[in-house]
Amino acid sequence: MTHDHDLELRPTAAQTEAALNPPAGRNGGDLVVETLRGLGAATVFGLPGQHALGMFDALRRSDLAYVGLRVENNAGFAADAYGRVTGEVAPLLLSTGPGALTSLAALQEAAAASAPVLAIGSQVPVAGLGGGRHGYLHELRDQQASFRDVVKSVHTVRTQSQIPSAIAAAWESALTAPHGPVWVEIPQDVLLAETTLPQVTAVDATPRDLVPRPELTAVAADLLTRAERPVIIAGGGVVRADASGKLRALAEKLSAPVVTTFGGKGAFPWEHPLSLQSWLEDRHTTDFLEDADVLLVVGSGLGELSSNYHTFAPRGRVVQIEADPGKLESNHPALGIHADARLALTALLETVGERPDPAAPERVAAVLAKVRERIDGQELTLEQDVLAAVRAALPDGSPSFWDMTILAYWAWSAFDARRPNTMHSAQGAGGLGYGFPAALGAAAADPTRPVLAVSGDGGAMYSIAELATARQYGLNVTWLIVDDGGYGILREYMADAFGEATATELARPDFVALAESFGVPGVRTSPERLRDDLTKALAEPGPSVVVLPALLRMFAPTHLG
Repeated sequence: MTHDHDLELRPTAAQTEAALNPPAGRNGGDLVVETLRGLGAATVFGLPGQHALGMFDALRRSDLAYVGLRVENNAGFAADAYGRVTGEVAPLLLSTGPGALTSLAALQEAAAASAPVLAIGSQVPVAGLGGGRHGYLHELRDQQASFRDVVKSVHTVRTQSQIPSAIAAAWESALTAPHGPVWVEIPQDVLLAETTLPQVTAVDATPRDLVPRPELTAVAADLLTRAERPVIIAGGGVVRADASGKLRALAEKLSAPVVTTFGGKGAFPWEHPLSLQSWLEDRHTTDFLEDADVLLVVGSGLGELSSNYHTFAPRGRVVQIEADPGKLESNHPALGIHADARLALTALLETVGERPDPAAPERVAAVLAKVRERIDGQELTLEQDVLAAVRAALPDGSPSFWDMTILAYWAWSAFDARRPNTMHSAQGAGGLGYGFPAALGAAAADPTRPVLAVSGDGGAMYSIAELATARQYGLNVTWLIVDDGGYGILREYMADAFGEATATELARPDFVALAESFGVPGVRTSPERLRDDLTKALAEPGPSVVVLPALLRMFAPTHLG
C-alpha cells in the first residue's frame, strides 16, 4: 500500500537530475544560503568578517537581498524589526569573536520582545575547537556559551551535511511560539570547503502550534462569564499572534475593559469605549485593575513595566495566557494557560457566555478622566504637544521605532498606535541605540511606506554610522532626534534620587550637518514646526533627519508613594 506522504517524499525527475549533477564551485556557504532560500527567506542582514566569508561569497550566487549595516549590534536591531513587522524569520549573518559578541545586546532585545531572528555566526576552523588555546584570530574557548543564556536555542554545525538540518531546526525554533532569536554556529573551514552535496531544494521547518488545554480554557471561560468586574490586560503576545480581532470580540462579548501593555500597543482600539489605553504607570489604572474580580492577562508576564514597577497586587482571580512557560505565574498566582494567544482567545470565544454590562464604559471613562486630571496638573503641555505632533505627522499604517528616551517613555503610555504591530520600542531589554537601525530593518521589509525612528541625542550616537546604510540602500526612514544635551531620563532619575546628576551631560555634533555629510537631508525644527517638518520629511522618499532641540520632562511616577 502506498501512502500519500510516501509520494510527497519521492523526488521528481528534475530534483533527481539536479541532485546527481550539482553546479560546480559551490561551498558550505552555498548550503547555508540555499537552505535559507528553501525555507522562504527573502532578505538577510549582517556584516562580513574573516571567518564568515564563505557565507557572504555564497550570497553573490543567490537571489537573496542583503542589507549590510556598519555595526553588528545595529544589524541585530534591524533583523529584530524585520521579524517583528513581518512575523517571518530574519536571518542575521555574523562573523566570529568580537563580531559575534557585538550582536548580543540586540539579541537580548529580540529575546525579550519575542522577535524571530536567526543569527548564523561563523567559528574558527574545526581544528581550533574543543576548549584549547590554539591562537586563532577571534578565538573564544566556548563561543556558543556566550549566546546560550540570551537566545532561545543554540544549534552547532561541525560538518557540511549538518548545515541544512541545523538551520531548519533553528528556523522552526524561532517561529514556534513564543518567537525568539536563535543561534547557529558554523566553522570557517566548513563554510569554505567545496561541497559535492546536492543543492538544497526543499526544507520543512513548520513551527509547532501551541494549543491550550481544553480543561483550562473551560475553567477560564466559566470564571469570566460569571465575573462581576472582569478586566483584560493585553500584552505583546496578542500582537505577535495577530489576535487583535479575537481580543476585541472577547472584550465586547464580556463587556470587559482592556488595558494594553507597552509591548502590546495597538492590540485594542485606543478610542474604544472599553479601552483603558496604556496608562499602566498610573495609580488610577493600577487601582482599577486591582479591583477586578477576574483579571484575564493575555500575552504578558506582568513584569516591571506592566505592573507599575511591581506595585500591582491583584485581589481577584487571575487567568494568564502565555506562550512562554517561564512567564506563567512568575509574578502572580494564576490559572496559567500555556498557549498561543490567538488559539487561546479563539477557544474562550467559543465557550464564554454573553455578559452585558452597560456601566463598563462609564467606569473606563472615569478612570481615564482621573488620569488626564493628574497629567494636566503637572504643567507638561510641551511634552503632550510634541507627542501629538508626531502622531499627526505619522501616517496610520506606518510603523514607528522608539529608542530609550523621554519621548518614548511618554509614548508607551500616551501614544495611540492606531493599528496593531506598528509601534515598537526597546522596552523589552531596555538598551540604547534601537530606534534608527530597527527602523531601517522595517523599511527593508516594506519599502512602500515611510518609517519613523525616534531617539534622544545620547541614543542617536549609538547609531550614527547607519546613516551610511540608510543612504546606501535608499531606505525610507525619517529619524527624529530629540536633542536635550545628554541622557535626559537618567538626568531626571539622578536629580530626583541624589539632588544632582552625574555623567549625564554630553557633547554632541551638529546632527543636521552630520546627516548632510552622509548625503541625508536634515532639518532643525521647533515644537511649533515639528508637525509640518515631520510630515514633509515622511512624504519624501529616502532617509531624512529631523532634529528637535527640546528639554522634555517625564510625568510624575505613582509607584514611589
